[in-house]
Amino acid sequence: MIAQAVPWRFDGDEALDLCHRETLRMLSALEALAERLARAAPEPRDRAQAGEIERHFSRTVAEHHADEERHVFPGLEAAGDPDLVQVVAMLRQDHAWMEADWRELQPMVDAVACGQAWVDADLLRAGAEVFCALAREHIRLEETLIYPEFRRRLSQGERVRMNEEMQRRRQDAGHRRDRPRAPAR
Repeated sequence: MIAQAVPWRFDGDEALDLCHRETLRMLSALEALAERLARAAPEPRDRAQAGEIERHFSRTVAEHHADEERHVFPGLEAAGDPDLVQVVAMLRQDHAWMEADWRELQPMVDAVACGQAWVDADLLRAGAEVFCALAREHIRLEETLIYPEFRRRLSQGERVRMNEEMQRRRQDAGHRRDRPRAPAR
């Protein structure tokens, strides 16, 4: 008997969980990178790791937060549970703080990835400590309270629409990243 290939279907719910797992890995990598740079000059492996960290937090996490803002939070806010609404408001604020924290860290991480030597290792380490603590607590709250409640309330129709929108946005973003940039004038 020949097995038939099952068409791949994007699963937005799974994508949310996968992003959290990868983000936790990247948070540990960021902390380790900051610690190494506090003790020694960057090595080639540090450059490669910094590039991976930069891409994750600049692209993947930005997409993930957009997914939550579009698909996870609105239904929970509309549910009318004041405690849930308060937690969602806090998570939205976390997104803004994490974005601001990352804007401070990103140039330093990118500089390491590009082999530049101007990075203040103590500043990177201090910023990474704050950023990582906030991100871990944010993920913990989403995984223990928000995601289970979201999944409980999500209808099959909403799941299909979420999957389609998330997949389309990722395809569009990938297409935009693949286009050559216009030359600077």
